Amino acid sequence: MNIVPREDQQLTAENRPQAGPFATPVVDIESTPEGYVLQAEMPGVNKEGIEVTVENGDLILTGRRLPLEVSGELVHRESRPNDFRRVYELDPSIDTGRISARIENGVLTVNLPKAERVKPRRIELE
Repeated sequence: MNIVPREDQQLTAENRPQAGPFATPVVDIESTPEGYVLQAEMPGVNKEGIEVTVENGDLILTGRRLPLEVSGELVHRESRPNDFRRVYELDPSIDTGRISARIENGVLTVNLPKAERVKPRRIELE
């Protein structure tokens, strides 16, 4: 795989956008002839809570949840209230200027197109 997760990156108070731990979203990455499609599950996150950035060859996904409103006394909780964060090292063949993203139903889809120079092409004979 040419998109490598940076699981070793430690979040500290200095590089964490807000206080509190982050949850790691579940991610699927599909390779296509045009590039890669990354899908990250971030339940409870909407468009305003998503940040997708490219910095120093890394793709950084951050999803901030809106706090759940509880009208009564919370008796049991299985969901984690943490925000999401995941960092991937990008292959140099990715055209970072053409990366696009959208979120729908709590699933963030990031399209990572390959640069034209690395796509296979057929050479016509003269």
